[in-house]
Amino acid sequence: MSTTLSASNHDASCIIDQQHHPLAFSIVWSPLPPITWLIPFIGHMGITTSRGVACDFQGPYSVGDRGRMAFGKATRALQLDISSLPGGADDWDKAILESNAEYRTRMHNICCDNCHSHVAYALNIMELRAYGIRNWDMVKLCFLIFFKGRFLSFGGFMAQFLPFGFLVLIIMLVKLV
Repeated sequence: MSTTLSASNHDASCIIDQQHHPLAFSIVWSPLPPITWLIPFIGHMGITTSRGVACDFQGPYSVGDRGRMAFGKATRALQLDISSLPGGADDWDKAILESNAEYRTRMHNICCDNCHSHVAYALNIMELRAYGIRNWDMVKLCFLIFFKGRFLSFGGFMAQFLPFGFLVLIIMLVKLV
């Protein structure tokens, strides 16, 4: 099953083969223990190439670009429509490569320059407009993936919310006693 993503550029680079590259052109997310256990909308983020390979800022001067995210497999994904991207898949991939190169020169800062910033940098380079967003930043991405991203499995849902649910349950039980 294939899905065409570009109305203006129907070359083979703009077609996603859902069987081989189901996460192509996506923002991907995974839990970041123990932070996600306490605040379920905070996690680790990456961006996939046109071939579905995840790239993520993993730490100081380190970008993963071989599909293995720093905190395990992605549990959520949001595939973006690249039909408004003039260069299609080629521009998408070039922007990710440029973002990867830039973030290999940066110190990781958990609050200000992190994996979300890496994804925002790539989306800003390509000047992609999606979900009414043109200027991407880590806060917009955080809430976009939380409210619009789909879970890739039931286990992914449990990994995000089960620890928080247990914590709330324990607090409620302690309050009752």
